[in-house]
Amino acid sequence: MECPICIDLARAFEAGLSEYLEARSSACYQVSKRFAAKKKVDMERAKYALEEHQCVCVSTIRVHTLLSQGGVSTSLIRLEA
Repeated sequence: MECPICIDLARAFEAGLSEYLEARSSACYQVSKRFAAKKKVDMERAKYALEEHQCVCVSTIRVHTLLSQGGVSTSLIRLEA
């Protein structure tokens, strides 16, 4: 079962990433990079919050444990929250 907190934090990160990429590609980026920089900071905060939660999340720890016991390398597997 997936953790609802992980799901919400992953959505927030994806939204922040999308907003940052949109800000970088907008015409006003050439004039003022401050808006894109703020979006990048927001995106990085969301990413950090997700990573911090996943360090203590029982669902994520359980998946990592199951994968490592099965001989599957977790370094190349992207776990979706």
